[in-house]
Amino acid sequence: MSGFWPTCGYRLLQVGADRHLTLTDDFLRSLLLRPELAPIAESCAAELALHDRLLAAPRAAVGEAGLAAMADADARENYAIWLRFRARLAAAPSIEAAYVALFRDGVDVPPLFVHQLTQILLRHILGDDADPLQARVAEMLFRPQRISVAADGAVMAADAATVDLLATTGAFGSLGQLLREANTLPRTADLDVLDTANAAVYWDRDERFDLAVSLNRGQPALAALCRVLERWIAHFLGIAVAIAPRSEIDDRRWVWHVGLDAEASALLNDLYNRVDVDAARMGRLLCLFELTFADPAAMRPALAGRPVYLAMAMDDGGRLKLKPQNLLLNLPLAGPQ
Repeated sequence: MSGFWPTCGYRLLQVGADRHLTLTDDFLRSLLLRPELAPIAESCAAELALHDRLLAAPRAAVGEAGLAAMADADARENYAIWLRFRARLAAAPSIEAAYVALFRDGVDVPPLFVHQLTQILLRHILGDDADPLQARVAEMLFRPQRISVAADGAVMAADAATVDLLATTGAFGSLGQLLREANTLPRTADLDVLDTANAAVYWDRDERFDLAVSLNRGQPALAALCRVLERWIAHFLGIAVAIAPRSEIDDRRWVWHVGLDAEASALLNDLYNRVDVDAARMGRLLCLFELTFADPAAMRPALAGRPVYLAMAMDDGGRLKLKPQNLLLNLPLAGPQ
């Protein structure tokens, strides 16, 4: 259990006195070994020389001339992106600070870097004594999910990349065709459903991303997601909150909400503003939550003691793409965020 998600790079970072993560040269080296930057047989002498120099000294300065000397345009672009990402990490006092600044300033690096940082931060927050269901639902914060809604109302989430791969390769046989045509997930065989009874199997499959979970209210995975979001907020913002699933928002004094993804943000905005929402769009709403602050004084004075409503929704293609940064940037805190 203590070694879950070993390839994300978490163990290459250091933990500071404030329990936040600190950048290391070894972590920067690991990024240089990604397929996008690792040399290939066709790499020119200038690219090989730059790669070797950066492996030896990952924080070494690289000027425009150093990039221009590489013959391959894709290599030049990839190194420019890596250098921009390196600059962001090196300029911040912690990985957490760099992560928040990335969204405040405007994301200027590929999603794969954002997702890797999210995974690393969740690995740190969950710790070596992580609950397996919390670890599985935490994947939802950095890996898009494919959602299926069965006729009986069962809502299932599975890793989108895994589902797409299995459907494309025909690993499910006739089920692969079903996945492509009806966006329905099998509940047995290759995609087992993780719950409390079999939760321990996660540790043998933590990087296979092949376990589905139920998102219905009352199911353990949804409760686990609430705990993960609570811990995410506590780690970054230093405040205690409680999050619980809700079936509806029946609140005449509804004053604040945060969408956990782009679809849910737009939907909540429309509902709050009493815009008519058609049935098909409402059907994409997966879950509602109520967030309450343990200390109302941590909220903006005008809103102290009021709940914050959260939601997550799939897009019209049946995908769920959570944005955990929304909880770091959009809560009604008393002080600056």
